[in-house]
Amino acid sequence: MSSELPAGVERRVVDGRERLATRGEPVYGEPTDGEWRAWNPARSKLGAMLELGMETAFEGGERVLYLGAASGTTVSHVADFAGPTYAVEFAPRPARDLLSVAASRPRLFPLLKDARRPETYAHVVEAGVDAIVQDVATRGQARVALENRRFLADDGRLLLAVKARSEDVAREPAAVFEEITDELAAEYALLERRRLEPYHADHLAVVAEPR
Repeated sequence: MSSELPAGVERRVVDGRERLATRGEPVYGEPTDGEWRAWNPARSKLGAMLELGMETAFEGGERVLYLGAASGTTVSHVADFAGPTYAVEFAPRPARDLLSVAASRPRLFPLLKDARRPETYAHVVEAGVDAIVQDVATRGQARVALENRRFLADDGRLLLAVKARSEDVAREPAAVFEEITDELAAEYALLERRRLEPYHADHLAVVAEPR
């Protein structure tokens, strides 16, 4: 695997086999080894990107905007190794769970907001974040990435997990992926793209930087 893991993420033997792991309070029933908690790539698109050796450019300590935080499975791992991590979630129920996750993570800031309306949290999220991680289950996933481009530093990275079935359940995933990446190319230079099988069916991971 070509990419180096960020500081704060290690491959450790947890529950009898080697896994990605971060230091922090467990969140979703993941196995632990002391203060280390396994990062399950089958439950995390970003975890799958790291497991597959994609070049995320994470080094540790970054300022992160996470779009589609849900109940905190992945963003909790991000907050374990990153700097200030703004977690946007639209649905009230998972957002309540996210508040509990944040209780032991002082760098994690949950926001009950709609990622399609970045103007509603522009007064909270500092401009110039080092990374945007996007994992939203909605139509218009490219548009969400384009609308949130305003927060990303010029040398930052977009780490996008495209869900084909959320975009259009009737179309072939390959056609959906091509359309979304073409739309992204208006404002992002695409550095790497990769299907997330065997961890996630009908998902494409994209690493991009602002143009």
